[in-house]
Amino acid sequence: MKMKSAATLALAAMMALGACAQQNTAATSAAPTAGIVLNGQELRTAKGSFVGKSKHITTGHASIARLDGKWVVILEDDFTFDGAPDPHVALGANGYRKDASLALLSSNTGQQVYAIPASLDVADFNEIWIWCDQFSVPLGKASLELL
Repeated sequence: MKMKSAATLALAAMMALGACAQQNTAATSAAPTAGIVLNGQELRTAKGSFVGKSKHITTGHASIARLDGKWVVILEDDFTFDGAPDPHVALGANGYRKDASLALLSSNTGQQVYAIPASLDVADFNEIWIWCDQFSVPLGKASLELL
């Protein structure tokens, strides 16, 4: 059995993460790190830990970071959610903001990247929400702290 070098595995992981980041799909990092690594760069501007809401289990970390000149929400590789109909990723300011819904959650686990529209000022927000649009209930919330 032929083993791949660490450099080859790292390059493959970075390429996979870059492709997934552009498509808002889940990706898993090659190895745990102190910070979030995407496209070979450590990124974090604000970070928080999820707490489940409405009897749902939502865990892991989320960050807001600058990636390729744009602001993004990153659900980190330790993100897990127990599932519900119509879960969306959104921003909030001391509560959920319907006008700041970003996208339908693409996976219940793992690293995911969601673009923040230029029309939203990231400085206006201090939370990342997982929100059920169908029943208008919170599923999880990460309160953010600046890093």
